[in-house]
Amino acid sequence: MTTEALRTGIDLSRLRKGLPRYGVYLAILLLIAYNIVFTPYFLTLSNLRIQLIQAAPVVIVALGMALVIGTEGIDLSVGSVMALAAALIPLYLGYGVVAAILASLAAGAAIGLINGILVAKVGLQPIVATLALFVGGRGLAVVISEGKLKDVRNEDFLYLGSGDFLRVPVLVWIAALLVLVVAFVVRRTVFGRRLLAVGGNRPAAELAGLPVKRVLIGVYVLCAVLASIAGLLSVSRIQSSDASAVGLLIELSAITAVVVGGTPLTGGRVRVLGTVAGALLMQLVVATMIKHDLPPSTTEMAQAVIILVAVYVARERRTR
Repeated sequence: MTTEALRTGIDLSRLRKGLPRYGVYLAILLLIAYNIVFTPYFLTLSNLRIQLIQAAPVVIVALGMALVIGTEGIDLSVGSVMALAAALIPLYLGYGVVAAILASLAAGAAIGLINGILVAKVGLQPIVATLALFVGGRGLAVVISEGKLKDVRNEDFLYLGSGDFLRVPVLVWIAALLVLVVAFVVRRTVFGRRLLAVGGNRPAAELAGLPVKRVLIGVYVLCAVLASIAGLLSVSRIQSSDASAVGLLIELSAITAVVVGGTPLTGGRVRVLGTVAGALLMQLVVATMIKHDLPPSTTEMAQAVIILVAVYVARERRTR
């Protein structure tokens, strides 16, 4: 009995340790199994395509959010950055697709630079610094677009959000490429190691002579640039620019994906694949609710429960 109890204890201990890291993948598998049994036409290529397309912008924004949270920060302005990128696309498409994309990315980088300076140089709390641009950024986007929905008809630009390559949406290819790039930055570059060091223990990083302020500024710039990419891709997918709607509340989805994916809010760690899995899980939850005719309020409550469980599991892991 003692040996059996000991083995059970070891198994439970391993289960508790693995839950924060692998729980999101288990949840995805369980949700897929449920949909296979109870959701008609779930296992179809068209449905898979729809789910990946809808999840791609959240994945891209969540990648940037994961980098910021890895430094023990937060960025509430990503939705406004998407809106600003969307507002600039119609203005600059007359100069060519490249010019329009560069203008959107430059605007995002500028907002990220402002966020980074406010956090690193001025010393504001990230939630306060980014909250200002959460409000002001979208307001600027609405002013630029004159509060109007503008159609986008440039075929080369629309290919980014609506085209296929090897029967896979280009939008999904772009998201996958960015996942690889961010994973490489975190795991294989000096910047990535410094990012984790700053998030793990900022005073120690400063004492070690690391360029903490430059790292923080760089992280917020990267986050905003990724949000700009998500914004212009969203415009390309829906073939119109609406600054009042693009990226609305996506910061909440991105934070949820990062937390559910196992990246701790206390910084020092970035789980890139976990973040992607978190975004896919949230998309599956929303899709499941819609397919079973549940009201949006139910979806929001389900997301809230998922966030609370993820935060609780992470807290339990830190206290042991």
